[in-house]
Amino acid sequence: MNRIYIFILTVFFFTTIYFQTVSAEMVDRIVAVVNDDIITLSELDEEAEGIYQRIAASVPSEQLQNELMKAREQILDTLIDKRLIAQKAEEQKLSVSDAEVEQALQDVLSRTGMTMQDLVGKLHESGVTEEVYRSTLKSQLLQNKLISNDVQRKIIVTDEMMLDYYDLNYTSKVDEGSYYLLQMGFNWSSADKKDVPGAKEDARKRAQRVHKLATSGQDFRTLARKFSDLPSAVDGGDLGTFLPGDMAEYMKHAVIGLKTGEVSEIVETRSGYQFFKLLSMGDGEIMMKAPFESVKDEIKRILFDKQMKEAYTIWVTELKQNAYIQKM
Repeated sequence: MNRIYIFILTVFFFTTIYFQTVSAEMVDRIVAVVNDDIITLSELDEEAEGIYQRIAASVPSEQLQNELMKAREQILDTLIDKRLIAQKAEEQKLSVSDAEVEQALQDVLSRTGMTMQDLVGKLHESGVTEEVYRSTLKSQLLQNKLISNDVQRKIIVTDEMMLDYYDLNYTSKVDEGSYYLLQMGFNWSSADKKDVPGAKEDARKRAQRVHKLATSGQDFRTLARKFSDLPSAVDGGDLGTFLPGDMAEYMKHAVIGLKTGEVSEIVETRSGYQFFKLLSMGDGEIMMKAPFESVKDEIKRILFDKQMKEAYTIWVTELKQNAYIQKM
């Protein structure tokens, strides 16, 4: 009887092991081959778990399967890119330490003003775990090192290229009869201020204070970027050219009669206070928005970033073309 009992236990044990092994193989199947490496279903599911949950909680049932399949394809492509980057980095004996990942994470927190708790909360809302985020950061750092080796050193920005860009983007012809204007504005009736007692007086005082700085000779564009409430602030208050017939009445009242280089008086609008600077008045001249030397570094960065983006796209395309990639 004992022998029969032991035999039954032995059969049960090996049968259990067999089915567990078969089950594991069925669940953890290969979903992609990347050169000599593989990506398994469990890796894909681990990467996508939070995103799947977010989709399941927010997408109507009739669209659920389609959205999950789209997400699965996107995440698999991301995993393939990560694997290619890791392989290329290993080939060049490049690596990223945990300390570098942690520093990059701290840089993100410093740049965004978030705490770690805030970041984890944002990641959770997006369906991304902290572990996946750190893995993505590590891949990005590896990618940056690879790009520095393979791409960045090949990029050249010449003075001639910068001057061509300057002529095209930082100069313009002022047509006959038109006014080239800079603008600053201080709102009191925007959505977050219109019901606040004293908002109008506060806007008037801010306008007066900055107007005094502008008329004393401080750079108008710099002041506009720092203090103006208007959308033109990002361009240093640059409005471009206007014919008198195209101006609002308050603008016309402020601008007509100004001499080139003068700053207008403060005028009241329906939503705040504004004043203007006349850069040039309709004489057909070529107007510089800023001296070349003052924007040279900015132009070099713009051209470098543009070339970098183009070169990176080519680099990634070639990396994939030269790799063996098979999705299952």
